[in-house]
Amino acid sequence: MQEAANDSLWNGLVAYDRRHGYRGVIRRVEVFGDEPVDELYLNLEDDRSYGRFEPAIVTAIETVTVPTPAPVPGEEQQAAAAESEASQAASSEKQASIAFRNGDKAGIKLSGLAWAKPYVSVNRVGKEPESVDAVLKPGDVIWVVQNKEGLWELGQIPEVQGALVSLSPNDGAIRALIGGFDFQHSKFNRAVQAKRQAGSGFKPFIYSSALAKSFTPATLVNDAPVVFEDDALEASWRPENYSGKFFGPTRLRKALYKSRNLVSIRVLNSVGIRHATRFVSKFGFDENEIPHDLSLSLGSAEVSPLQQARGYAVFANGGYLVEPYVIERIEDADGTVLYEADPVVACVPCMLSDRRSRQASGMETEDPLSRLPKQAEQTLEPRLVYQMDSILRDVIQKGTGQRARSLGRGDLAGKTGTTNDQRDAWFNGYNPDLVAITWVGFDQLKPLGSRETGSSAALPLWIEFMGTALAGKPQKQLKRPKGLVTVKISAETGELATDQDKDAIFEIFRAENAPGVESAVTENPVTPGGQNNPIPEQLF
Repeated sequence: MQEAANDSLWNGLVAYDRRHGYRGVIRRVEVFGDEPVDELYLNLEDDRSYGRFEPAIVTAIETVTVPTPAPVPGEEQQAAAAESEASQAASSEKQASIAFRNGDKAGIKLSGLAWAKPYVSVNRVGKEPESVDAVLKPGDVIWVVQNKEGLWELGQIPEVQGALVSLSPNDGAIRALIGGFDFQHSKFNRAVQAKRQAGSGFKPFIYSSALAKSFTPATLVNDAPVVFEDDALEASWRPENYSGKFFGPTRLRKALYKSRNLVSIRVLNSVGIRHATRFVSKFGFDENEIPHDLSLSLGSAEVSPLQQARGYAVFANGGYLVEPYVIERIEDADGTVLYEADPVVACVPCMLSDRRSRQASGMETEDPLSRLPKQAEQTLEPRLVYQMDSILRDVIQKGTGQRARSLGRGDLAGKTGTTNDQRDAWFNGYNPDLVAITWVGFDQLKPLGSRETGSSAALPLWIEFMGTALAGKPQKQLKRPKGLVTVKISAETGELATDQDKDAIFEIFRAENAPGVESAVTENPVTPGGQNNPIPEQLF
């Protein structure tokens, strides 16, 4: 899994960097007519490799012959008829001849630098190069990297950074962790040490606090403009949805999987900031370290990827708060156990079953019952967790995380996150066996670009990692707890469906909050959808 994390972060950051164009060579070496070309590599004496990138120097732009593919059987006559001056011209092309520090030589063809559109700005690139010599010239010191086919390509060290952390939701064991593009270049561990705004990835915690009140997934909330006036603000605050559009009354479920900002603000305002900030401590967050204002609904809280992983583990394991840990056991040279972790566990029977399996395979000699695991604290009501898990699976099936459908699994759930000006891009996702969080951003808080959202910048890393980590593993679903009912409702009103409703859908309710059932008394009741009227328009 660690290798998969390394690969996915590397590939994802390089892909982002290439999308934004080529910033130019490392430096240029003047090439004089009397200087032996074969000795140009001596200019690389002080250059060192950077991860998979190798320094090289362009020695010449040369024309090379491209072997003509042999015709397939039965097509000899067609191949002979197709020979012409044009086809002969196409059998040769230019390449940049390069030399490495040790004097070895290679070549880069146009296909190996087709990505190198000139960088103009974070939102603009120039035209795709039409020839090798439009990008490279003799004397250019460049980075190069080998692709999967073993061919050399022009490289570029990303300025953008990223992080990935993955853990077991059952006991918090960290399966993979990488805190930056290259450890030799930067020792700062962004997976653990960096705290960045969570963006919409924090919304599930806020929506959970609403479900803990008398909200339901069918509650209607108005997705309409709001304006905030405050003497502490330099100007009026006019939050918007990412699309800039407004969609009117929207069911809570749809508002979350479509990541509607204005609904989130109204939800937080309705449940109360005090209730919400206390509630998020159930996911391991310190309520004293998060904002106590309505910006929290849009993810203004600054969190680390590891904190996000711990929070999402509560959704993945059925409502239990676990503690992340790195080291499972330390043994001396004779096999004597010097230290062994004793984590709290969400599912104790699952842990005992795993120990029995390890004992049966000879990996474990200790009696599974000799040391019983400690039960983790259950911080969320199982029915609430099941509802949230259902909504977060919709994020992938029909919401902002649809790219993850490429994995072909129905047990994946998660939430994208994007902050103001696209300074941070997140994907927070899981299945019952594994939680994984990916983050992409600049250390200097620069914007990633207008289209670099969580779904485009961070989700591809998550997909690549989870594709490897879950390969060959059976799909799993949370066990449905008692006290839930599935009711057919109108997709438009959130109320009980009638025979005339053509847009009827099924929704999951806690039995006492189902349409047609009188709501249970709560500490601060609100008017839930599915009970004849939506939350009234808030006046700010």
